[in-house]
Amino acid sequence: MLWNCKPQARAFRYVGHKDVVTSVQFSPLGNLLASASRDRTIRLWIPDKRGKSSEFKAHTAPVRSIDFSADGQFLATASEDKSIKVWNMYRQRFLYSLYRHTHWVRCAKFSPDGRLIVSCSEDKTIKIWDTTNKQCVNNFSDSVGFANFVGFNPTGTCIASAGSDHTVKIWDIRVNKLLQHYQVHSGGVNCVSFHPSGNYLITASSDGTLKILDLLEGRLIYTLQGHTGPVFTVSFSKGGDLFSSGGADAQVLLWRTNFDGLNCKDIIKRNLKRLHFDSSPHLVDIYPRTPHPHEGKMETVEINPKLEVIDLQTSSPPVMDILSFDSTTTTDTTVRTLADKGEEINSYFLNPSLLSSECSPTTSKKKTEDTSDFPSESQRSIPLAVTDALEHIMEQLSVLTQLLHRNHLILFSSLLYVIITWTVLKHTDGQFSSPQNPLP
Repeated sequence: MLWNCKPQARAFRYVGHKDVVTSVQFSPLGNLLASASRDRTIRLWIPDKRGKSSEFKAHTAPVRSIDFSADGQFLATASEDKSIKVWNMYRQRFLYSLYRHTHWVRCAKFSPDGRLIVSCSEDKTIKIWDTTNKQCVNNFSDSVGFANFVGFNPTGTCIASAGSDHTVKIWDIRVNKLLQHYQVHSGGVNCVSFHPSGNYLITASSDGTLKILDLLEGRLIYTLQGHTGPVFTVSFSKGGDLFSSGGADAQVLLWRTNFDGLNCKDIIKRNLKRLHFDSSPHLVDIYPRTPHPHEGKMETVEINPKLEVIDLQTSSPPVMDILSFDSTTTTDTTVRTLADKGEEINSYFLNPSLLSSECSPTTSKKKTEDTSDFPSESQRSIPLAVTDALEHIMEQLSVLTQLLHRNHLILFSSLLYVIITWTVLKHTDGQFSSPQNPLP
């Protein structure tokens, strides 16, 4: 679902996946929306009222995670088939798979410069992959629990993991060292998100709370209680002034921070300039000054916003169901080669940043057109039940068409036999077959 909160709340529901949607992410420019599902497919959506999408099939099990590279050229997906797959968004093609995990892969994320991928699995390992030589270059293991989620800090020098054993861990990938270990939740940690400054980390847990950690001081500073059940996901905005969370209570909460606002473009440029896999530490690196046992001596602020949050569910925001239709042929595992230079490119899903100004004269016009294409509240939505019924009818018609195609020779032969038999009987002056005069 895509929410538009201004000037008034409304939602757009994109219908296309045939099972639970497990992960969604906007491309860096916001012109594409990627989604992963338990139906083993990945979809790229144009976020407008037409609901145009492109479907990718390569995984043989449910897809758990999806992530764009910082430049929007690549997409990484993690699946329960124990693999990570990387896709080229420019050519709309599968590139390669990464196999080293021995159990379901729960998450895979690009580093800020796109040269590394971090992944976590239920085999209780976290692996670092080099996207150039497609090899595993680092490995962190845990004997207690597995990581549900993992991600890079904004500088790309550290990774944070959300553990099923209720812990949050931060590792320095240059020296293979565990820097900080937090035990602040009473349930499994499902997701973490770094503030763009790299100084704060927010966590979401099955204990129903969100917690904000001050990484420079190594302590818990905020506990946020807004959800009435497990919290599955949380994410800072690009500027760090907002973050959103979603939970099992079917609520999406939008929060405003009291941190300093940052220009996300300046942060990205700064990080890409100084980032190097073997670079020396710099001042904003995360290093604990003293051990942090978290014995409850630190003072934290607990926030319960239930009485202050505007519940958009009570106002019944209009929801528009948008049916998807595929714009490209399905990508199968049998054609896993890189596109040739002369190959046709699907321009509808191209990242505008990858095209020159000469090649995309309609980019600005297209952008304004898409923003005006969102359906108004007066437009009638299609009920989900009708959508499911139509999909079922189409599937049955497809099966019937295949059966007719296979058996049309048999049907034709049978009809021809009947015609010949009737002709023979007619020319025998009505003398039908009998024991004395059998038909040939």
